Amino acid sequence: MKTLLNTIGKTVIICTILFFSSCKDFLKEDNKSSITQENYFANANQAQIAVVGVYTGLNTFTMRSNYGESPFISLELPVGHSKTLGQSAHNNNLISQRNSSVELPFRDVWIGFYKAIANANQAIAKIPGVAMDENKKKALLGEVYFLRAFYYYHLVRIYGSIPLITDIMTTASPDFYPERTSVDKIYELIDSDLKIAEASGLPNYDANGKVCLGMVKSLMSSVYLTMAGFPLNKGNDYYALAAKKAEEVIDGGWYAPLFSDYVYLHDRAHKLKNEFILQVQTLIGTNDVGTSGIAQLIIPEKSGISKFADEYGAITPINEFVGSYEAGDKRAREKQYFFTDYVKNGVAIKFGGYGLFKYWLEEAAGQNGDQKSDENWTLLRLPEIMLVYAEASNEINGPTEKALNQLTTIRNRAGLTTPAIGTFTKDSFRESIWKERYHELAYENKAYFDIQRTHKVYNLKGGKFEDAFTFVNESGVTFKNQYLLWPIPSDEINTNPKLKPQNQGWD
Repeated sequence: MKTLLNTIGKTVIICTILFFSSCKDFLKEDNKSSITQENYFANANQAQIAVVGVYTGLNTFTMRSNYGESPFISLELPVGHSKTLGQSAHNNNLISQRNSSVELPFRDVWIGFYKAIANANQAIAKIPGVAMDENKKKALLGEVYFLRAFYYYHLVRIYGSIPLITDIMTTASPDFYPERTSVDKIYELIDSDLKIAEASGLPNYDANGKVCLGMVKSLMSSVYLTMAGFPLNKGNDYYALAAKKAEEVIDGGWYAPLFSDYVYLHDRAHKLKNEFILQVQTLIGTNDVGTSGIAQLIIPEKSGISKFADEYGAITPINEFVGSYEAGDKRAREKQYFFTDYVKNGVAIKFGGYGLFKYWLEEAAGQNGDQKSDENWTLLRLPEIMLVYAEASNEINGPTEKALNQLTTIRNRAGLTTPAIGTFTKDSFRESIWKERYHELAYENKAYFDIQRTHKVYNLKGGKFEDAFTFVNESGVTFKNQYLLWPIPSDEINTNPKLKPQNQGWD
């Protein structure tokens, strides 16, 4: 079984069609059969390939474990606003909050991100010695520092205190069995890496979805917003930093305007465009098919609406969540964010509930589809950054016109009006922003992290926010303090006892 130790003991240099098709050109120039850690990084071309390899860790979000199990689903189910198929004990346990630390998705995320960090550490150590244009070198390193920060940002929020590894590790390394590092130290590295990336000369925007300045500033705004809340509770200074970085992205105009049609969030023609800031890319080449499998996982179980052999129904919205949208909200209308039926061969197939139209890929799964499940998974998009600005600014200054404009722009697209600034207090404006996060960013893996940093959950029927650890949600579950973190994978602790103690509440 894979563990962190055999992941960090060797660095995997990967070039994959899942990111940049130009990678195929790189492959023509180097004989990979003779590449080792010792003789790699001989030229600029190899440095570029190594950086592409660091991106591949993003695919961790959509990898699969058992039937219907994937990290992007595991991050959503504990919120309590979803149902799942009966065949996955892991998925059902996440909703009822009764998992065991031995379950595969807990391990797969750990392994996937630490493998990517190992690649990043290798690149950071070796690229400075490569003979190449210095500005290009600096920018390449900026991409890597961003990605390492991104992976650690997710690891620290998911697992808490974790090993902080920044050097190339081998079995001869004195700290081959690493200890856990405090959460605040992990965030110090994340902050440092992002500041290096910000100053590395990256372009403001990259149409191919590579790391750029807009992406770096967007992640910084999210990191600072998180640092302001639980568990670090750094407060106003970090709310101010979050607002500043979000404002720089908004004022830069790199990702505007918002799409005019919600279908553009999940079709092929609009990948990487407009409001998309960071996506896990899945491309279709001449002889390959996409592998994200998102559409296949979200199709209502065995509904018969698609061309896929399996329709997993791994995550479907509960009725109460769709019902929590305001009257007239376009996002809650049929075939906007959700759908209840699909017409196939002239016959309307009813689901008996809601499916996530937000992740339906018509070109692949529809009746004329090609079964190439190549949908991108979105990690950052502009509405999130607009709401980060509104929330963080409100914590410092109370409601302002500029903060309200962010909310208004998002709501206008949904066909909703927004009350005037004078009708809000600081508290009511905060809750309006939180509610908009749940509705606009629905099922984008934001709600779980919002519970972590606010210790509040959304009462769907009451339309207000409640204490996370006392409120009984619509799935009949009270959020357990234990589920603020995932468990350290049990096989990791068995291999490396220095990882003890296990996270609170886990066996």
